[in-house]
Amino acid sequence: MKKALYFAIVCLMLLPASALSQTRRRTTNTGNRRSTRASANAAQPATETVQSGATRVADQIKNLTRFLYLLGGVAKGIEAADDAARRGDASNAVQEQTARSKATVKTSLENVRVGLDKLETDFRAAPELQRYYIKLAGSASGAATAEEQAAAGQYDQAGRSLLGVVNRLTDVLLEMH
Repeated sequence: MKKALYFAIVCLMLLPASALSQTRRRTTNTGNRRSTRASANAAQPATETVQSGATRVADQIKNLTRFLYLLGGVAKGIEAADDAARRGDASNAVQEQTARSKATVKTSLENVRVGLDKLETDFRAAPELQRYYIKLAGSASGAATAEEQAAAGQYDQAGRSLLGVVNRLTDVLLEMH
C-alpha cells in the first residue's frame, strides 16, 4: 500500500512541470549604451531561451530518473503478484491492488510521453532551440514505446526504453551547455 502511495505521488510529480518553472527576467539600464552593449542585449533573450530550455530538459531528466527508480520496485511487486495469481496464491485484494498499480504505471507513462511531446514541440517552435531539437527528436517516441511495453506487461523492458530516453535527454543537455 505504501508503494502505491509513493508511486501516486511520483506520478503527480511527473506531470509537466514546465508551467511551474520560474523564468528570470533581466532588466537593462536605460543609461548610456554603446553599440557592443546593444548587440549583447540582443543576444540576451536567445541566451535566456536556451537556459530555460536546458532547465526544462534537466527537469525531465530528474522526473524520469525518479520515476525509473520507483518503477523498478513497483514492477517487481507486480511481477510477484502476477506469479502468485498464476499459482492461485493471491487474494482478491492483492489482485485488485496489482490492477491499480498497473493502471497507475500506464497513466504515468502516458503523462511522461505527453510531457516529452510538449518539450519536443516547444524546441521545434523556438528558433533559438531548433538546433537542439535534432538530438531531442525521438524522446517522445521512446516514451510511447515504453507505454506500449507496459501495456503488454513488459515493465522491465519499458524501464529500459525510458533509460534510452534519459540518455537522449542527457545528450541534449550536454550540447546545450
